[in-house]
Amino acid sequence: MSSSDIFIGETIGTAVLILLGGGVCAAVTLKRSKAQNAGWVAIAFGWGFAVMTAVYMTAHLSGAHLNPAVTVALAIENGGWDDVPVYVIGQLFGAMIGAVLVWIAYYGQFLAHLTDKEIVGGPGAQDTAVARSTTEPGPVLGIFSTGPEVRNPVYNLATEIIGTVVLVLAILTQGLNDEGNGLGPLGALITAFVVVSIGLSLGGPTGYAINPARDLGPRIVHSLLPLPNKGGSDWSYSWVPVVGPLIGGAVAAGIYSIAFA
Repeated sequence: MSSSDIFIGETIGTAVLILLGGGVCAAVTLKRSKAQNAGWVAIAFGWGFAVMTAVYMTAHLSGAHLNPAVTVALAIENGGWDDVPVYVIGQLFGAMIGAVLVWIAYYGQFLAHLTDKEIVGGPGAQDTAVARSTTEPGPVLGIFSTGPEVRNPVYNLATEIIGTVVLVLAILTQGLNDEGNGLGPLGALITAFVVVSIGLSLGGPTGYAINPARDLGPRIVHSLLPLPNKGGSDWSYSWVPVVGPLIGGAVAAGIYSIAFA
């Protein structure tokens, strides 16, 4: 496959992944959404089906990595590093596009939520809004990126590593296409349910990024969007959902090489 196919496939696929995955987070979180408070199960299945849709759309173009951790793991396993930058740039660009599309689709709900008196009202609201805009994670950051329930870098990093090992090992053992470059269409459904399982079982501590582009791209978009009272983008935590999945992908590649190859 050509570099242009890889870039186009990864951009489109990751944009769809974030549009549908971030979209379910917005649907569950935002006021005036028909799905508000639908809960964690809805989020887990929404992300799983987002993976399935994105893979079906783009597997024939790029192998549908849609995740730098998957790209790195495959490069470690098969030695093909030449196209890694093209994959990762496409994934990050696509993730940012997907996050912007979520904002557009839910624009009215974002405004209704962030201008609600519960967000901006109450004692000290003026000071709180200022603090959120610069440092503290705000009331909609979880739509764009992940964050820990218990903030401890060691615990949080371990959770992301473990979740990514499960994901990437599942992809390596059953989802390689004929060229060995990523997920083929037949692996999409199984991988979707793996993502659902990870979300239900391991998503509670950190929100299961398990994908550096999925977290970093939308976090950048959150920091740039003109949303009132959106709060900070939590950059002090942002390295965990990038480093953890990359380590997890490398560990999964090592396990695969030792136990399955």
